[in-house]
Amino acid sequence: MRILVTGGAGFLGSHLCEFLLAHGHKVICMDNLVTSKIENIEPLFKKDKFTFLKQDVTNYIHVDGHLDAVLHFASPASPQDYLKFPIPTLKVGSLGTHKALGLAKEKKATFMLASTSEVYGDPLINPQKEDYWGNVNPIGPRGVYDEAKRFAEAMTMAYHRYHKVPIRIVRIFNTYGPRMRRNDGRAVPNFVTQALKGNPITVYGKGTQTRSLCYVSDLILGIYKLLLSNINHPVNIGNPQEIKLIELAKIIKNLTISKSKIVYESLPIDDPKVRCPDIKVAKKYLKWHPKTDLKNGLSHTISYFKKEL
Repeated sequence: MRILVTGGAGFLGSHLCEFLLAHGHKVICMDNLVTSKIENIEPLFKKDKFTFLKQDVTNYIHVDGHLDAVLHFASPASPQDYLKFPIPTLKVGSLGTHKALGLAKEKKATFMLASTSEVYGDPLINPQKEDYWGNVNPIGPRGVYDEAKRFAEAMTMAYHRYHKVPIRIVRIFNTYGPRMRRNDGRAVPNFVTQALKGNPITVYGKGTQTRSLCYVSDLILGIYKLLLSNINHPVNIGNPQEIKLIELAKIIKNLTISKSKIVYESLPIDDPKVRCPDIKVAKKYLKWHPKTDLKNGLSHTISYFKKEL
């Protein structure tokens, strides 16, 4: 296939581009490099089937030749990023999704939206199933990301129903691994960076809020299986094993053999208290479930951050 990946130089996008190339596909990576790094994709420039386009997807998108799939992964994805870039976050979820869908329609290509577990907000049910509508504060500081993704899902479904564009919507839960930015504000890079530097490890609230951590290679395989399927509705891809953030901090402290102290800070506004996917759909229809043990995945991630630091 010939595939366009928007946001292809980011954490997930770069792993996705690499995976697609390894499976023999031609990849066009599009990114404006606002929250991503060209270093993430530098090794791919040597490959004949890889092309990079520096472009903002909220502007008109033109790609020569046919496309089999448009994978829309462009967006700030960490709280620190979308609080710093609130309007670009809203624009990439709305205008960017519109432009990417228009391109898919023109090329008669399959469109995949990288959605998020954040569409569930601070959920009132746990684990979260795809038919749960969520509990989102539209005017809170996190609303720029949550509502951008909810709008993107709505527009994607509208193009599917009205224009008959084949679509895939992947609701991505917490993912970690090499190429995360150490200052992106999420728990794993925060804890690892602080532990390696010997700085206090900051846990928000009492640390009892949960996350479910999926190693990046597991997630990418799930995304690929969804792309190859014919499922035209949202599918959760993530790890159903919950862990409290205080426990995660302790594991990372032990794995890094750090002398850092764990300290507590105020809980951010609208920070979800629980986050855990119901992956029955992915298991049944994609034959997918995560396989990487948390400590093994964290060890690989810590090795990456040691080199970065």
